[in-house]
Amino acid sequence: MNHFLKFGIFSVLFLGITINGFSQKSAQDIIDKVIEVAGGKLYDSYNMEFDFRDKHYVSKRDNGVFEYSRIAKTDNEKVVITYGNTKPLNKTINGKNASVTTEMSSRIENSINSVNYFVLLPYGLNDKAVFKTYKGEISIKGKEYYMIQVTFSENGGGKDFEDVYMYWINKETFKIDYLAYSFLVNGGGIRFREAYNERYINGLRFVDYNNYKPQDKNIELTSLSSLFDNGELKLLSKIETKNIKFN
Repeated sequence: MNHFLKFGIFSVLFLGITINGFSQKSAQDIIDKVIEVAGGKLYDSYNMEFDFRDKHYVSKRDNGVFEYSRIAKTDNEKVVITYGNTKPLNKTINGKNASVTTEMSSRIENSINSVNYFVLLPYGLNDKAVFKTYKGEISIKGKEYYMIQVTFSENGGGKDFEDVYMYWINKETFKIDYLAYSFLVNGGGIRFREAYNERYINGLRFVDYNNYKPQDKNIELTSLSSLFDNGELKLLSKIETKNIKFN
């Protein structure tokens, strides 16, 4: 083989490996910094309560062992659902145990997990089931952002492991100002969220979100920031977490 051709092929392969290695390392380094800025080791052990929509949530974690509870009240009824990674789901109605089918149990756990996932972001982005990919940089509303794509392995990635997430991380503050995700359930779709109402409670960062939807649910997640910048996304709702207590 021609010497120069060999050198060219080697150079391309080396460059590809270097870029890929750098990209993966950058994604990990960036997320590590994001978690540190948001609260770091405070995520390892905590007790937390908050209200989301019409339900009250209690979350506890102690070095890998977690327990989540969801309490729903009406005038005549109090429904409490509790589960964790060391105990099965339990449901009580007015203090009495109530049966839950396996299918319903899975749906309830998935719903509670989803609420806690967004409230506790960026915690969870270093889970073993998470794959992070550096997707470049972009400007949104005059500020510069890193783009990090997150996918999940089937083993440990939960029921919605096929969902894909994109995070826009402010290059100066290392905070997640925007995120987007594609999902397959209920016909599938895409959402774009803009963080607002940032506050730190006993050292941990919390935000609320403006929740947007694009016209085309098949659009690439990386294109959403440009649509947002141009005012081409539809505001669907506000995602607000209230009455937070964290210690």
